[in-house]
Amino acid sequence: MTSPVGSRRRQRSTRVVVAAVLLLLATAAVVGTVVAGSWLALVVAAAASVALGAAATKITHTELLDTRRDAARDRAEQAQAYRRLADERSEENIEFVAEMQTRMAQREAAVERLERRLADAAAELADARRDLTDATQRAEVAERERTRLAEQFADAEDRATQAVVRVAELEAELDGLQAELAAWKSHQATRTA
Repeated sequence: MTSPVGSRRRQRSTRVVVAAVLLLLATAAVVGTVVAGSWLALVVAAAASVALGAAATKITHTELLDTRRDAARDRAEQAQAYRRLADERSEENIEFVAEMQTRMAQREAAVERLERRLADAAAELADARRDLTDATQRAEVAERERTRLAEQFADAEDRATQAVVRVAELEAELDGLQAELAAWKSHQATRTA
């Protein structure tokens, strides 16, 4: 594509040089006849100068038209390239939006799962605390079952501790996901705006 442009430019330069040479010939003819002093030769030289000037003007006009046509073609090609680029960007944006919506749906599903787990863990914690309270009351009431109830108490306490740890882990994970979801929504809002 660069070689045709280069050859067109060389051809244009040739046209302009030819037009300039024609004007120089016309000028030389008129100056030569003025020096010669012949009125008939001067009239013929003037007529030839007008004809050469008209030819030079036509060559220059043709060059100008070709230049404008080439520039218009270049602008049209550039506009098409920009249109293709805009189409590609639009497709990329559509893909990005779809991917972000998928991610957002996945994050929301994960948040819902974590919220359910958190509710289950809270219920387990409440159950464990009730068990602990029951075990404590039974220990006070029945001293002879103390050993058995002490083991049950220890077991309930372990479950309560595990539930508290699990709840803390789930709350931390939920906080992280909520922060990520909020950041993503904020990013999406700024992209939309």
